[in-house]
Amino acid sequence: MTFTPDMIAELELLALYNLDNHQEGIKVHNNANSKAIGAVTRLHQKGLISAADGGYLTSLGLDAAEHAQALLTILNSKP
Repeated sequence: MTFTPDMIAELELLALYNLDNHQEGIKVHNNANSKAIGAVTRLHQKGLISAADGGYLTSLGLDAAEHAQALLTILNSKP
């Protein structure tokens, strides 16, 4: 299995969420790039975020964001 460009865009959006404050959401405006708009729409359709233009993480979305951000930390660490 490989990461598709769509998956990478979704991971990038999940990485934007502040895991220290679950009351802090994100908003993707309609003038954002098409990659971000597509990613936020897919994340909403998958039930990971509360609104089609961003919003808050759902319970499932919180799990996904935690894993995505942990993966980024691991991959960015120096050997």
